[in-house]
Amino acid sequence: MGKSEFVARIVMWLCFATSALSLAVHWRLNNSMKADAHSQVPMSKKVQLSSSQAKPKQQFFLSHNSQATGKQNSSRNLQGAKPNLVVDLSDRRVYVYRQSTVVASYPIGVGKKGWETPTGAFQVMHMQHNPAWRHPITGQVFPAGPNSPLGLRWIGFWTDGHSHIGFHGTPNADVVGNPVSHGCLRMRNSDVVSLYNHVALGTKVEVKQ
Repeated sequence: MGKSEFVARIVMWLCFATSALSLAVHWRLNNSMKADAHSQVPMSKKVQLSSSQAKPKQQFFLSHNSQATGKQNSSRNLQGAKPNLVVDLSDRRVYVYRQSTVVASYPIGVGKKGWETPTGAFQVMHMQHNPAWRHPITGQVFPAGPNSPLGLRWIGFWTDGHSHIGFHGTPNADVVGNPVSHGCLRMRNSDVVSLYNHVALGTKVEVKQ
């Protein structure tokens, strides 16, 4: 083999080696780029904002949820709190309080002259569905029913051992808001049913002028 032929073969092998090396490098680089591109697709879908951009949104979300939770907790606290009733004879309404919040209010008829509703601090001592009624003067007994003068509910909070005073319904809703009773607080039947559902034996009742 001549010297020129030997050199030619070396050059040819070097060319082969260079081509092979170039192909290998190109193939590895191409696969590496594909792998990087694939690994970043889920990240771009999951993370829409940088951490610095996401923080204010996260703070707003937490604050909003805290406010919502606070409202829910407040509502639950009111429902769990014991009610008390305040009767204002001057505006002829009864107010249902839970803690310091008015949760309901109803118009009432009050005692007429000579039979004024007593003022002071009392508590519910008697509750009855569909009560019968005895007239305080004539002694006539009126049976329970839709036409009973006591309506659908009785919530008593005062007695002298003989007479009794409390909230009750009436079949004559037109008298509500007027001084017409013998000391009791007359209410529309739908209102006294609602009030009945708010109270229990022992519920405090404050009657003020």
